[in-house]
Amino acid sequence: MARILITSGPTRQYLDPVRYLTNASSGRMGCALAEAILAAGHQPVVVSGPVEIDYPAQAEVVSVVTTEEMLDASRELFAECDGMIGVAAPCDYRPVEFAEHKIAKNGQTWHLPLVETPDVLAALGADKKPSQWLVAFALETQNGHERAMGKLRRKNANWIVLNGPEAICEQRTCLEVLDGEGAVLARLEGTKRETARALFELIETRLLQANGSDVDRVEV
Repeated sequence: MARILITSGPTRQYLDPVRYLTNASSGRMGCALAEAILAAGHQPVVVSGPVEIDYPAQAEVVSVVTTEEMLDASRELFAECDGMIGVAAPCDYRPVEFAEHKIAKNGQTWHLPLVETPDVLAALGADKKPSQWLVAFALETQNGHERAMGKLRRKNANWIVLNGPEAICEQRTCLEVLDGEGAVLARLEGTKRETARALFELIETRLLQANGSDVDRVEV
């Protein structure tokens, strides 16, 4: 049985006690991947930002809010996992300052200085052991293959899964799975459950078995 980390959902970076920056991620693909991993007899460990879905009861789930919290939890858990799938959409920026009280309107233009948050997958990719594997997701609106391959290299990922904004908060999606050379391993289209199942079958065959992780399975 392999132990597989999934990062899922959005993160939030608060401006004040009630307002925050975030990404429009529903967590549905992360949930579908957890279901596919369980169905294949393995153990998913999900680090999830705030979502309005329920992950499978058999999955180990760690809830976080900020990008920094997602990195800290994932780094601790990844050390004990065979591999990971990074499908979360962590917020890439946070305000330079957090306002202790709700910011009131004053009729003036408001300039909001931002700084980058940590790159969760790049940090985990740097920590990756030779026996571990990492599959990243890339949502792009232009120059998809070029930008996805740049992300694959920066994050030290084995594969990267390219998709577009039309999949956000939807039941269906269209994915391209690219390897480290930029070759298209698969094009998957259907519901998120269908594509998650097909994607994990590919991972299990080419990454899990290659790394010797496809051992005794657990019944679910």
